[in-house]
Amino acid sequence: MNAMSMDRTDSRAARRYLALWFPFLPIDRLRIARPDLWAAQGDAPAVVVENVRGAMRLATLDADALAAGLTPGMTLADARAREPELRVFEADPHGDQDWLERLCDGCARYTPNAALDSGHGLMLDISGCAHLWHGEAELAQAATDRLERHGMRVRHAIAASPEAAHALARFPAAPAPDEDAAVRRLPVEALELEAESAVALRRAGLRTVGDLAARPAAALAARFGEEAVDALHALLGLGHRPLAPRRPRPAIRVERRFAEPMGSSAHAVKVVAEMAAEAGEQLTERGQGGRRFEAVFFRSDGLAFPIRVETSLPIRDAPAIMRLFQERIDSLSDPLDPGFGFDMLRLTVPRADPMAPTQLALEGGEARKSEGVEALVDRLSIRAGRARIQRLEPRDSHIPEQAQLALPAVEHRTPEGWAPVGEPGDPPMRPLHLFDPPQPIDVIADVPDGPPHRFRWRRTLHEVTRFEGPERIAPQWWQARDGAIEGESTGRTRDYYRIEDARGRRYWIFRHGLYGAETVHPGWYIHGLFA
Repeated sequence: MNAMSMDRTDSRAARRYLALWFPFLPIDRLRIARPDLWAAQGDAPAVVVENVRGAMRLATLDADALAAGLTPGMTLADARAREPELRVFEADPHGDQDWLERLCDGCARYTPNAALDSGHGLMLDISGCAHLWHGEAELAQAATDRLERHGMRVRHAIAASPEAAHALARFPAAPAPDEDAAVRRLPVEALELEAESAVALRRAGLRTVGDLAARPAAALAARFGEEAVDALHALLGLGHRPLAPRRPRPAIRVERRFAEPMGSSAHAVKVVAEMAAEAGEQLTERGQGGRRFEAVFFRSDGLAFPIRVETSLPIRDAPAIMRLFQERIDSLSDPLDPGFGFDMLRLTVPRADPMAPTQLALEGGEARKSEGVEALVDRLSIRAGRARIQRLEPRDSHIPEQAQLALPAVEHRTPEGWAPVGEPGDPPMRPLHLFDPPQPIDVIADVPDGPPHRFRWRRTLHEVTRFEGPERIAPQWWQARDGAIEGESTGRTRDYYRIEDARGRRYWIFRHGLYGAETVHPGWYIHGLFA
């Protein structure tokens, strides 16, 4: 054995993966979670169907349906022609995904690195865990026995790469003396290439993974594409994708314990500043910034004082974090009392978001200006209260009062662009101030469906000198109450007008309801004021 093959063997032995595949997951889930629905249709073969390009096709079949000659992808009409008593259930991909995630969370008892695998499967990194179960085979047997006791039918395989374990679980090969030989005996379908590529490989006489491994990689890439070579190398353990475990990374936590209780609150705050600097270094290593920080002051008599701060953008700068903590401490109704002293301090970062390195603009310093605004928002939110400082977030709705949401400013989300309305330089299409709810007014018009000539609002008569409109906004008919006001059961069409009275004041009013089609007496409302 040469040096290259020895290195390859050592690297493959470094990690071990257990693949769990649930070939009948949608059907097993229905049988376990909905026994009433499952038993109501008798004991005939069962299938799960999905709509594919307007035709209902079989997506998942149980063992009885497969034994009857039915195959995935067959139309439901053809399947019923063969099995008239067939039990049919609609596909629920979201329910299947939730069920699979629950199974993945349950596999945390075997390894902390359990991830979802494509095609109703799980991938477990069992490196360093097998000795707790007296071996790999015993661990796999314990996992499959537990799943089968809960009613899940499962197949498993263990290999040195996730791709090899994935393929061995789904394409059982002929008995082989070792793992490498078992992988090489897999059919070319185990590469999971497109159907045309698999057919082309078989027509070329390449039926197994071993047949492809015996050919030069350059020739395979030239004829079948680089995807085939990459999939082959992954199966042979020459490179594999990293797992993405479902268990989130643990929150950053920094603690300080003291042999003698600390009797000074100011000294305790200085220690928290040191801990904030340490937490910032850990956040930098992860490429993240904290959005929520919590410092807990543990007194020697058993009392604990938690202090929490939030930020609208990720930060990891210790002075910025401590400014927020100092604002919170100064605003406490009861001062931070050390009592007989603090014997432990803890700083945690329960929420962290990705934070890429930033660079100031060459001119203008826009990045620093934005950071200053966000820092001001954070300090005001701490002083006035979390819900007192708000920002408007756009919402996907054409109903004016539902086009934005007022949320706490510290709940800053990914910025979304506001849709431009009108041409640059034109008067605004929407007022700065909206009434919630719109206020009723009395309007005089030439015809019921015409523009207003004068209106009375708050006991004052306004003469209309200019108007623009109507701008028609239809209700959301698929949601009965959207667009409805004053207790109406359904929404009505709105015709909006931008008008100006004799004193030059501009208003945004609308007629609620189409005359004759929706109502005999349409109402009028004032919805907003222009600057």
